[in-house]
Amino acid sequence: MNKIKIRIDQKEFSGNAGDTILKVAQENRISIPTLCHNDKISPTTSCFVCVVKDVKTGRFLPSCSATITEGMEIESDSTEVFEMRQAALNLLLSEHGGDCEAPCTIACPAHAQVEEYVRAGKNGMTLEALKIIKKRIPLPMSIGRVCPRFCEKDCRRNVIDPGQPVAINEFKRTSADIHFENYLEELPELSAPKVAIIGAGPAGYAAAYYLRLDGIGSEIFERLEKPGGMLRYGIPEYRLPKAIVDKEYAHLEKMGGITMHYNQELGKNLQLDQLKKKYDAVILTIGSWKPGPMYAEGEDLALGGIHWLEMIARNGWTGENPGKTIVVGGGNTAMDCVRTAVRLGSNEVWCYYRRTEKEMPAEAIEIQEAKEEGVQFKFLSAPVKVEKKGHRLAITFQEMKLGEPDASGRRRPVPIEGSEYTVEADTIIAAIGQQTIPPEGAKVNRWKDIDANRKNYHMEDNVFAAGDCVTGPATVVEAVAAGRIAALGVKAYLEGNEYQEPYTINVTRGLWQSLKKEDLVYLTAPVERTREALEFISLYDRKTSFKEVTLSFTVDQLKKEGERCLECSCTDKSTCKLKKHAETYLASPDGILGVKESYNADTRHPAILLDRNKCIKCGTCVKICKEVVNKSLLGFGNRGFETNIITAFGESLPDSCADCGECIENCPTGALGWKIKS
Repeated sequence: MNKIKIRIDQKEFSGNAGDTILKVAQENRISIPTLCHNDKISPTTSCFVCVVKDVKTGRFLPSCSATITEGMEIESDSTEVFEMRQAALNLLLSEHGGDCEAPCTIACPAHAQVEEYVRAGKNGMTLEALKIIKKRIPLPMSIGRVCPRFCEKDCRRNVIDPGQPVAINEFKRTSADIHFENYLEELPELSAPKVAIIGAGPAGYAAAYYLRLDGIGSEIFERLEKPGGMLRYGIPEYRLPKAIVDKEYAHLEKMGGITMHYNQELGKNLQLDQLKKKYDAVILTIGSWKPGPMYAEGEDLALGGIHWLEMIARNGWTGENPGKTIVVGGGNTAMDCVRTAVRLGSNEVWCYYRRTEKEMPAEAIEIQEAKEEGVQFKFLSAPVKVEKKGHRLAITFQEMKLGEPDASGRRRPVPIEGSEYTVEADTIIAAIGQQTIPPEGAKVNRWKDIDANRKNYHMEDNVFAAGDCVTGPATVVEAVAAGRIAALGVKAYLEGNEYQEPYTINVTRGLWQSLKKEDLVYLTAPVERTREALEFISLYDRKTSFKEVTLSFTVDQLKKEGERCLECSCTDKSTCKLKKHAETYLASPDGILGVKESYNADTRHPAILLDRNKCIKCGTCVKICKEVVNKSLLGFGNRGFETNIITAFGESLPDSCADCGECIENCPTGALGWKIKS
């Protein structure tokens, strides 16, 4: 048989008459993406993702069905072809609905695999859960206690049991409590480069941790006498025992290649220029330790919230009774201050906030627990003056009313003329916020935080920066997420590259489903179940000691709580071809906007889920059922834009389909899937 010669990307190949361009390419290890092509069935040519360009004619051809001709010249890897494939994927995504990933993972700043570690905990596999958690959260004992639970706010269990999301934090906390001290990652040998990390807070910890996972050693320089940053000196003992912090920081020493230096402060006994010369790279994780201003006359008479907490922490969480205490502010630091004052013996503690309780940025549970401990609240009051009055202090407030929303989305407080009033107190604490003190010469943004590239946290030369000093005051989980990216940025820099986080469609461009109860798709019928309750120590102990307020879940509690998880990520997220190609070609669900049809998922079969929202109408399932299984249980219904896959006579798929599963195994997306996840 005479061979037909063609050229693909300027290289000559040959094939037989009737061969498709795709077949010749695959035989010669040239990668062309496909969605609807399947060797088991006749060509469907429906998705156009396998498009290539015929150089001589200028036409774009579907390589899965276009046959080769003598002398044909094909482009399979050019800018034009890339853009055509991207356009085809954008078109498919414009009709594709549902999430790739669960909303909890999308909401987590570290994008931890929440559903996976909850499932492991549900099955009693707490060590496996810890391994999954530490891929993105290297401080699970601390974060399991103090994280504000971004994940839980978007948990779909809220739809079934309003206000009772899965207790996700407890899976981190309990799994880590059980295994953290005895677990050690598989670590590569250390390479030659050495990195200096300035600051031993959460971002610095994460940077050192993830560098070590890649075989890169580091030296951490900390201005205080112990490591932990805000974990140790900003979060009270009753929320996060410092024995927990000690255990987590001991892990860095156990990993090897990480050295800690204390009482080393940038700008004093530590100079950035010298560090830049001595080390291959430097990462600044210096935090935001300057208290924010109240913008009130005489405010220097008030204590800064974070400085006051640091003072108490350095004294072993003991101190004098602050007497009548007024804390100004509405965030978590303000709640830490009022609750600490209670524990130091004050029998009158007030929190004043310029908006209403609804607008307070503090976590609702923190506010509730403060109230239980006797803290009193005064809202719609802004400080205007602090002054001495004998042996006490006096603070003047002005009453406020809420106006139009500001940049934060909260209604702006507006002063009410002539409404000033004065209150006396023994201690006044300003917990308005925190600011960064950047190193001399560092480029800063308009908020006076360090200006670094948020894609890789590169600042300048061989210097990187991450954490609060870049973002402004944030949370521990946000700090460790930034520390990880900084570590990856440094690794790429040492290799002569520039790191960019891989495009991930399920995180950066989440295909969010509605949170309406009727729109949700369930793998199993949802059952209303009450959230497992945390066990609190007695209220007396809460008010008179710094003992940890709550106990960790037991393994049995984790198992019960894990049963509440709806497992709402796509059943095919790890193997979905549409997701894979969309990420390769930077396709976007917003690339082509228009009306997106919504379908109710067919859940009638006991084991199989048919979710038409995820169907790309490639017809693979129809042909597999007809041409391979010799059945006609699936077909196309309607015409045009409303075309979708239907079952024979509109009936449920037969129970016997559970023994076959060919349509599921060959579906390129998660439109057909098994209800039960392994």
